[in-house]
Amino acid sequence: MDKKESSLANSTINSWVFVSIACVTLGLAPFTDPHIVGKLEWIAGGANGMKLIDWGDLLFHGFPWVLLGRLTFLQLKQKFNPVGK
Repeated sequence: MDKKESSLANSTINSWVFVSIACVTLGLAPFTDPHIVGKLEWIAGGANGMKLIDWGDLLFHGFPWVLLGRLTFLQLKQKFNPVGK
């Protein structure tokens, strides 16, 4: 493995660690009744009465999960469709 490949592998590991920590801490906060679950249930029920601050809260707690989905997609894409083949 050359230096470029090693750097890519290391940055990938760091990305997974960062995104995992973000999902566990910010994405599930507060831990007794996660905001993201309540907001998604509220939206599923029609989002009646949701204010701008509620939408911001959804984005704040949902962003780590979006990053996790993106990272997973990119890793699977790279695994099943490697560059140069």
